[in-house]
Amino acid sequence: MPVVLSHLMLAAAFWLGLGWAADTPAEELPTFEVIAKEGRLFPERLEVPAGQRIKLVVRNQGKGPIEFENLDMRVEKVLAPGASSFVVLPKLNPGEYEFIDEFHMDTGKMRVIAK
Repeated sequence: MPVVLSHLMLAAAFWLGLGWAADTPAEELPTFEVIAKEGRLFPERLEVPAGQRIKLVVRNQGKGPIEFENLDMRVEKVLAPGASSFVVLPKLNPGEYEFIDEFHMDTGKMRVIAK
């Protein structure tokens, strides 16, 4: 019986610890929309709050695929025409972060400005 009790206490401690350690679920994060169309990303400049995670919903409204990415943050999404997805960014320090559409490197650029 003591072994069972110790396992139950361990399981309860683990379960409670997960509740304390969990961050805000993605659906509750500040959310911003990014549109990819005709080889460009809109908005070209996006201001977001610094110091908290954010969710970017990326929609490909163009006629070809896109590859939305930021290599420093290891963010990368390939989207077919008409597809949508999202990425959750880590807590950003104040500053500027460049995102690109790798399939349209000359024109598919945007800056996320954390303030």
